[in-house]
Amino acid sequence: MRLRQGDYAQETVFGTDPVAVARQWVEQGAEALHLVDLDGAKEGRPINGSTIRRIVAEVAVPCQLGGGLRTAADIAEVLGWGVARVVLGTRACREPAWLEAMAHQHPGRVVLAIDARDGRVALDGWQTTTELSAVGLARRCGDWPLAALVYTDISRDGMMNGPNFPAYAVLRESVTRPLIASGGISTLDDVCRLADLGLAGCIIGRALYEGTIALPEALRAVTRRQPSPGT
Repeated sequence: MRLRQGDYAQETVFGTDPVAVARQWVEQGAEALHLVDLDGAKEGRPINGSTIRRIVAEVAVPCQLGGGLRTAADIAEVLGWGVARVVLGTRACREPAWLEAMAHQHPGRVVLAIDARDGRVALDGWQTTTELSAVGLARRCGDWPLAALVYTDISRDGMMNGPNFPAYAVLRESVTRPLIASGGISTLDDVCRLADLGLAGCIIGRALYEGTIALPEALRAVTRRQPSPGT
């Protein structure tokens, strides 16, 4: 299932068997999967544990999971399911000290998700826009042992109208941790432009399900842009 701009009233169901869908993307060459427990995001705690455990057990690639992970116990639980990395958002942005503690407790396994509207961090399912600058938050946690940062311009999410390239360029110059793009990625050109900006990766959802991006083609395009050994 996919949402538009995080709105549960604008959901589209693309398949009824998440495990089969996960296998499909791996068969097409995916080297990692980004999973979101949408029910967990709404409830503020993990909900779809049985499905996530089945996915992790049946695909031979790392999986990262976000959605409703707001306690140390929840994080430990989902990592125990075999998930490679956890994605933290609302509480992590609201309580940076807690995020720092989780990063040090699970070095290299915590991803910070920064969702922003007009450059300001948005929380609570994007219903609350704070005065906190997305760039400021990213810089604050620059020395913590995070695996990566995922940045989403929520005005672009699920809208198929392209990413906010200027925002990614600014963030890429502001942080040392790997930066992953999310939201609005709808064409092969979008993927290539993000690669050219030096981003570590991008999360593609609706565009894959609707066929505007073919995963094998996108992987080939990015591979061609990677520098050769010794260059």
